[in-house]
Amino acid sequence: MQQSTENANSVSHYKFLILTIVLGLVGIYLRFAEFPHATLVSNLILLVAAGLALKAVFGILK
Repeated sequence: MQQSTENANSVSHYKFLILTIVLGLVGIYLRFAEFPHATLVSNLILLVAAGLALKAVFGILK
C-alpha cells in the first residue's frame, strides 16, 4: 500500500498530465485558426492529448 501511494504521488505523473492538458488546449485553440486543414490538425492533436491524458490517469491509479 505504501509503494502504491508513493507511486500515485510521483511528480512525474502530474508533470505529464499538465503537458497533456496544455496539448489539449493547443488543439482547442487551433479549432479557431484559419489555415488549410485546421480542423483535421486540431482533432488529431485533441485525440493524441486525450489518449495521453488517459494514460497518465491510469498510471496514477495503478
